Amino acid sequence: MMSPEWLGALARYNVWMNEKLYALAATLSDEERKRDRGAFFKSIHGTFNHLLVADRTWLGRFQGVPAPDGFMAPGIHSLDQELYSDFAELRQQRALTDRALSAWVAELTPERLAQPLVFVRRGKKSESPLWWSVAHVFNHQTHHRGQITTLFTQLGRDPGSTDLVAMLREEQPG
Repeated sequence: MMSPEWLGALARYNVWMNEKLYALAATLSDEERKRDRGAFFKSIHGTFNHLLVADRTWLGRFQGVPAPDGFMAPGIHSLDQELYSDFAELRQQRALTDRALSAWVAELTPERLAQPLVFVRRGKKSESPLWWSVAHVFNHQTHHRGQITTLFTQLGRDPGSTDLVAMLREEQPG
């Protein structure tokens, strides 16, 4: 099982990487961010939106917010839904969601992580230890951010180090 301390490090890494990639994306034009580049969610903007959709869906499940359609979070209907077409608003909402996820993670205990997470998805009940889903959220983020960094690299834009250990080293005093 994952420890609350380890999940806290992953939450910090999530914020660190999102801030880094959104800052780099802000140097692109809106057209460049939204251009279909053949990625699974087509564009940099589309992939950012997907990550926000997924994180809000999982955070809702973690917080016990019922999803009206039994699949996604309130107001979310598909994994490729564009929540925000305006980049500044998308960036702001990403930061708000990262803060909410980090605050939720900060309250976790080993006992809570071992308890089941139960929710309904596509009409079917899903149940597994909470830590499985929390680990999935951070792994999912890393997966799609890897796609985004590839798109940046193809554009000749260097995202810099994306290594967890780089963030951990930055956190060290002195």
